[in-house]
Amino acid sequence: MIIIPEYLAIHEPDEKLLDIINNKIFDDRVIYQKQSDFHNIKVVQNEIGRFLHYKDTYQAGFIETDVYKGNLPYINYFTIPYLINPDIENILLIGFGTGKVVNDWEKLFENIKSIDTVDIEENIFCIAEQFFNFNKSQKVNYILQDGIVYLRANEKKYDLIVVDVASDDGIDDRFLSDEYFELIKKSLSPNGIFVSNLCSSADFTHKENTFLRSVLELYNSKFKDIYVFKGNESDRVYYKAFFDIDERVIDITNVIIISSNSKMQFNNDYAKYKEIGIDIKAYLKDIQKI
Repeated sequence: MIIIPEYLAIHEPDEKLLDIINNKIFDDRVIYQKQSDFHNIKVVQNEIGRFLHYKDTYQAGFIETDVYKGNLPYINYFTIPYLINPDIENILLIGFGTGKVVNDWEKLFENIKSIDTVDIEENIFCIAEQFFNFNKSQKVNYILQDGIVYLRANEKKYDLIVVDVASDDGIDDRFLSDEYFELIKKSLSPNGIFVSNLCSSADFTHKENTFLRSVLELYNSKFKDIYVFKGNESDRVYYKAFFDIDERVIDITNVIIISSNSKMQFNNDYAKYKEIGIDIKAYLKDIQKI
């Protein structure tokens, strides 16, 4: 079953702001297009930046505006584990995107030995290199496979696992199954950190937000320590850059969950984030007490 983000909204948007979004037409220029076994792939360039486009949505890309320059902003939360364990050596990324976060990790983590990247789209690695300035490295391994299939066969231990697998339509509920969590835990080192990108109504405390409550109960039952980040900063950047709007319009936000079976503590080593162009303090403010 696919979890469709729009169905999780609780509150109706402001009609005037929604009209701005619906009436916005981007000057998309297609610079690459290919039909694969899984996606109708496009790379488009417009006045906001360059984006990887599957079906009806921007899946990944670079924003290049006066407001913000960088990855789709929710991906910046994936760099926060550096502030928990700067000595991470082995990383697994399921869902490759443009690969910029991989290059960011290589700049942040001085002791990196390997970054294994798993994606089901066979064209994604070449596209990232050709159109999104992804820099190849001998430390990065490319694995063409379904994420759960890879986890089933995996025998390696990772210090950091990041899963970002939303498709054109939503999130496959296989990535909330008992089997999935057991596979993740099997693949984590003793102090390993697990990061996942989900979604929810932005009203975390509303009684109708049963999806978020069930997800957090699930994570709390599987891990000893979790931090939940509500996508306030990423939404602020997104709406301002794309629509010149200073507030969230649609009642859906990214929910980034960072979990571990060890106690996690944050340091304040922010200096390296200047090298990758992320104001990480703004994203850290999005920690939620649930």
